[in-house]
Amino acid sequence: MSILVVGSSGTVGSEIIKLLALRGADFSALVQNPKAKVPNDVKTIQGDITEISSMRAALRGIDTLFLLNPVVPDELNRALLTLDLALEAPVKGVVYLSMFHADVFLDCPHACAKYATELMIHKLQVPATILRPNYFFQNDGKTVVEKGEYPMPIGPRGVSMVDVRDIAEVAAVALMKRDQSPGPLPIETIEIHGPDVINSESAIALWSEVLGKKVRYPGDDLHEAERRFSALMPSAMAYDIVAMYQGFHKYGMIGSRDAIDRLTALLGRPLRTYRAYAEECADAAAHRREKSAA
Repeated sequence: MSILVVGSSGTVGSEIIKLLALRGADFSALVQNPKAKVPNDVKTIQGDITEISSMRAALRGIDTLFLLNPVVPDELNRALLTLDLALEAPVKGVVYLSMFHADVFLDCPHACAKYATELMIHKLQVPATILRPNYFFQNDGKTVVEKGEYPMPIGPRGVSMVDVRDIAEVAAVALMKRDQSPGPLPIETIEIHGPDVINSESAIALWSEVLGKKVRYPGDDLHEAERRFSALMPSAMAYDIVAMYQGFHKYGMIGSRDAIDRLTALLGRPLRTYRAYAEECADAAAHRREKSAA
C-alpha cells in the first residue's frame, strides 16, 4: 500500500502529509523543486505534473493518489493528464480536490476546470473520492491581522467557510480508506463546509471584536477588487479569482446541514469554527509581538 500526494507543499497538501505521517501511512510527496518545503522525514519523489515521463515514473508502484492542481491557466490539462496516467499505472484509488459549486460557477475558469475533471472521473469510472471544499478560513487571517483590513469581497449572501485542517483530515481519512481497501471503491463525493455562514458584514464584525479594533472593508465592488488583485498576481489569475467572488455574490456558498452532520460523524468531532480560527490568529500575532519586544 502506498500513497502519492500531488500538491504536497501547498496550504492543503502540507496539512495532509502531516496527518498521513501521524497515521503511519506509507506515502510520498511529489515535488517539482528538490528544495520544496516538505518535512525532512517525508519521502519525496521528484517529478513534474506536465512531464509525462516523470509522472509515469512517479506513479509506478503507487496504489492511491491525492490530486490537487494549482489555479493556473492549464489546470484542466494538468488534471486530465494526471488522471489518464493514474488509470494507466493503474492506481487503486484517487482522492481529487475539487471545490463546492464547481458545477454552478461555470463562468469561473478554475471552477469550470474542476467540474470538467469531475465529469472525466465519472465518465471514465475513475475509482475516486471527489472532495468539494468550501472557501478556506486561511484565505483571510494574515491580511486582517497585519493590516486591519478584510480584503476579500465575499459579499452579502454568505459562505460556509471551512478550516484547511478539517479539509486535510477528511482527505487523509479518504486516502487511508482507499489505500487500505483490498480493491477499488465506488466513486463518492464529499462536500466540506464549516459550521458557520459568514458574509462580509459578519466577517468585519467578528474580526473587529476579536482584534479589539475596527477592521476596514474595501467593499464589494468586483471591478475594484480585480484592480487590487492584479497588482499582486497575473491579470488572468486575478480575473479568475474575481469570477469566483462573482459567484459568491450571485449564488452564495452555503452548505447543507446534512453535509455538516456527515463531516462531524466522519471526523468524530465538531468542525472548527471561524471565530476560533480568528482568535487563534489574534493570539499568534500577540505572541509574535511579545517575542519581538522581549
